[in-house]
Parts: sequence; C-alpha cells; structure tokens
Amino acid sequence: GRPMMKGSAWFNIFQHSFYRNLGKSGLRVSCLGLGDSLFFLYPCSGTWVTFGSQISDEMAENLMTIAYESGVNLFDTAEVYASGRAEITLGNIIKKKGWRRSSFVITTKIYWGGQAETERGLSRKHIIEGLRGSLSRLQLDYVDIVFANRNDVNSPMEEIVRAMTFVINQGMAMYWGTSRWSAMEIMEAYSVARQFNLIPPVCEQAEYHYFQRDKVEVQLPELYHKIGVGAMTWSPLACGLITGKYSDGVPESSRAAMKGYQWLKERVSSEEGRRQLAKIKELHLLADRLGCTAAQLAIAWCLRSEGVSSVLLGVSNTDQLIENLGALQILSQMTPQTITEIDALLGNKPHSKKESRA
Repeated sequence: GRPMMKGSAWFNIFQHSFYRNLGKSGLRVSCLGLGDSLFFLYPCSGTWVTFGSQISDEMAENLMTIAYESGVNLFDTAEVYASGRAEITLGNIIKKKGWRRSSFVITTKIYWGGQAETERGLSRKHIIEGLRGSLSRLQLDYVDIVFANRNDVNSPMEEIVRAMTFVINQGMAMYWGTSRWSAMEIMEAYSVARQFNLIPPVCEQAEYHYFQRDKVEVQLPELYHKIGVGAMTWSPLACGLITGKYSDGVPESSRAAMKGYQWLKERVSSEEGRRQLAKIKELHLLADRLGCTAAQLAIAWCLRSEGVSSVLLGVSNTDQLIENLGALQILSQMTPQTITEIDALLGNKPHSKKESRA
C-alpha cells in the first residue's frame, strides 16, 4: 500500500493536467521536479546535495522511483553538486531502472567544473567540455536542457549563445536556459540570438518562496510575454525555514548545522529571520485550516504563479517527497481569497511597473 498523506490518500499526477509547457517551448514538464540548486557558495538547497554526499544511493533511487512513478518527469542536476558525484548517482539509477529516455527530462547546469581557470565560467571551451563531462558522468547521449549557471562577465554574450546553439545542433542538448541571470542579461542573450540567427534560451531557474518574490512575480512574467522564457523555481521551502524546522533554533541534523552552511545558521538567527519565523507560524495556522501541511501550502503557493513552469523540490527522504507531491491536491484551494490572505500575512507583495505607474 501507498503511504497516506495528510488530507487525502495517495494520488497520481498522471490523472491530472499537471504538466506545463516550459516557457513557450513545446516541452511539457511536470509542474513539480526533483533536485534543486543554490548559490555556489551555498553548496545546496535540495535533493542532489544529498545525492552523492548526504544520503545513500538506495534512498536516492527510492526518491527517483516514487517521483517517476507519480508522474514527475523532470530531474535537475549540475556539474558542481557533490563534485559531479550527483550526476554519477543519477546516471546509475536511470541505467538500472531502464526507463525510456524519451519519457523524462534531464537538466544540468554548467559553470563550476573544476579547479583550473579553464574549467569554470561560460567560455565556448568550458560550455562544450563541461557538458561532455556531464554527459559521460550521467552515461547519457544528451540532456534535455543545459543551463548556464550564473552569467559570466568574462565571456562575451555572443560566445555563450553560439556555444549553446552549437551543443544543441550537435545533439548534446535539446534546449538551453539560464540560472540566476538578471532580466537584462536574459534579454541580451535573446537579442544576440535573434541578431545572429542563433537559438535563444527557453527558461530561467530562479529562487522563489514566500520571502523572495520580485524576480519571479514581476520580472520574469514580463520576459515570458515578450520572449517566451519560462521560470523553473527552486527552494520553495527557503531551505527548510518555512517548514518550521528552525523555529526553535538550529537542530544538529539539519542543513544549517552542516559544514559550510554558516550563512543559513546566521539567516535563521538574524532579526529578519526571527520576523520571518513569526510569519511562518501564522502560515502554519492557515495550512491547518486548509487541511494541508505548511510545506504543501508553500509549494502550492509557488505553483499559483503565472509563468512558473515547474517548482523543483529538495527532499532527503521519501516521506518528505510524498508530502511535497501532495501540494498538487490543494492547488484548487489557491483561491484569490487565500492568496490575498497570504499576501496580507507576508506584507511583501512586489508591485509591477504597470501598477506603480497607475
């Protein structure tokens, strides 16, 4: 039997129209994906952190199996996670499972590949070599989307767009996207692509949760309407802040207690962090009233946003994954009234340019 979830029994994404187009491309992705990323300085914010370092290969396989069998078709990784071990784990699981390559979407991110000066950044050399390295670790012929993980001020935009077009034309990737680029940089990539008849990016990966809203709610919808770039978002639970994991300080076993996560520890205990925790307590009460968990509410809230193609989940055990997938069942409760109530609680709704001109 399937584990029961708060609010309702196990469900299957296949039965719903929970697939969305990636931006204005024809690629259909599940609105929840597995694995997510954080700043290079912050080694992780999700599943792959754990892949290759924090959790066993067996747990990694269980997570992917539950996700895939529930209809999740999007798996996101990067050359940097656990120094490439995350990609090796992912590749081994896919091979072992024997899933049809045409039935799922694999993405990876290029930027930080190794110690040498030429093994990082977005030069033509590193984009091509970095992607080849990723493919050999993944044991795949191609990835579906290759992301430029942060912009590289040392590489001309034309070189980046030409290299991305080349790897797509070579059959090493189907699409390309950006991760943590500004709206202006994405616009520049698009203009360069149109000017030289190259391939423009289809998607931006951005951090998005209750306390980080401006880019996904104001800047990206504008890009979506103008140039068709979609949003794939990560960190819906703000590194565990939203689930109340840190409401009484930092537990030993948590990510904030891990080596290299001093920033997270400081964030939780700052004055701003304490204010956020007070708001989170209120949101927990709202979740109780709606008959769901705080995590489910936070994820459903992210999915309500126009132009969000997919929300990437960071999970380290099967219970968390099953709970997070349950967010799909409360999407129908994201009524204008509920959204207004959450906005009032948070008090940080960003205003679009149009609204401020009015």
